[in-house]
Amino acid sequence: MTSKRRIRIQLSDFEEGFTPQELCLWRILSQRYELELSDEPDFLIYSDGGKAYRRHNCTRIHLAIESDKANYRECDYSLDFDFSDDPRQLRWPLYVKATGDADPNLIVRQPGEDPGQILAAKTKFCAFVYSNNDPKAWRRVKFFEMLSEYKRVDSGGKLLNNIGGPIPISKVDFISDYKFTFAFENKAQSGYTSEKIVHPMMARSLPLYWGNPDIARDFNPASFVNVNDFASLEEARDYVIALDQDDARYCEYLAQPYFHDNTPSEYYSEERLLDFFEPIFARPPRRRTFFFLDRLLPRTYQG
Repeated sequence: MTSKRRIRIQLSDFEEGFTPQELCLWRILSQRYELELSDEPDFLIYSDGGKAYRRHNCTRIHLAIESDKANYRECDYSLDFDFSDDPRQLRWPLYVKATGDADPNLIVRQPGEDPGQILAAKTKFCAFVYSNNDPKAWRRVKFFEMLSEYKRVDSGGKLLNNIGGPIPISKVDFISDYKFTFAFENKAQSGYTSEKIVHPMMARSLPLYWGNPDIARDFNPASFVNVNDFASLEEARDYVIALDQDDARYCEYLAQPYFHDNTPSEYYSEERLLDFFEPIFARPPRRRTFFFLDRLLPRTYQG
């Protein structure tokens, strides 16, 4: 049996309380490599939560969570959302990491799924689950208010909460009772597709999507309502109301596969991800010249 190559690695700038083993990337890389957390790493994987990555004199791989593109003055490689031909970058969109530890079978339409039975189980109108009141994301608040004039829209997050407090169960479990679920991104940026659309897909709740103008490259556009396609929010609202009143048209959406040809996209391929890292880990680590202030930045994760 061939032993795994040992990789001295560190992670930084993730959310507070994070542990490396929570990251599905850690699990995937561990299939091929023996990962050793080190204070003097050869390779650093860092996210969008700070600037601690600057103190590490090694090869840096940026793992994007938000919609910022790679800054190759500060990183050597990037895993992010962008459609790019740059060999230093691999598109690994956020929705992949958010789908049950990257299990696309939670989205694949299964044999025997019946749209009528799914609809019969939907006892409520529409769900809205957000915590961040970002002024740039005003459309989702406006659309919430517009749809609420027609029927009650239940808000289970901190933003506009109207159910007595944040939901005590997982988001997917909460929205499973609803015909529609808001899936508005913070911004409309090409390639940036977050977990907001896959959660209602997992719950078999019809997503009301706004965001990535190229969302049809990720998912079958006949399987969700794309608010981007309408001339105005008013027009989109009227369409949703008409859909709510027409079970046959609603079931047409439920009959559609979420993935094109009901086949998970290449972005879910773990082999594709591992092959991207193979030449990175095969090269000698990059050593940088530090500015004094970089050394004063906080340390990263301590295992």
